[in-house]
Amino acid sequence: MEPLMAIAIGMLYAAAIFLMLRRSIVKLVIGLMLMTNAANLLIFTSAGMTRGAPPLIPEGMLAPEGVVADPLPQAVVLTAIVIAFGVLAFAVVLIRRAYEVVKADDLDMMKDTDT
Repeated sequence: MEPLMAIAIGMLYAAAIFLMLRRSIVKLVIGLMLMTNAANLLIFTSAGMTRGAPPLIPEGMLAPEGVVADPLPQAVVLTAIVIAFGVLAFAVVLIRRAYEVVKADDLDMMKDTDT
């Protein structure tokens, strides 16, 4: 399963970089979304993709029984998803305002308004 995920993550990173190198600011934000999703999948994959029980310790024991899931990557990815959503919301508002001022989504046309 890990080699398949590595290929999928590589394709997501490649698509994200390709979109982020385009001149359209909308494609830049879509590439940013793809890059955050690829990073989240990378964290999950690097932590190990084993199915297991919840990491609960039964009463009276010092360690959980059997194979358990690692909760740390899940918590990190959940935090990353929330942060990525906040960045996406800010970027959408910023793009809308920039489009209202410049009347274009081309990054080169936005540079011409700096003077």
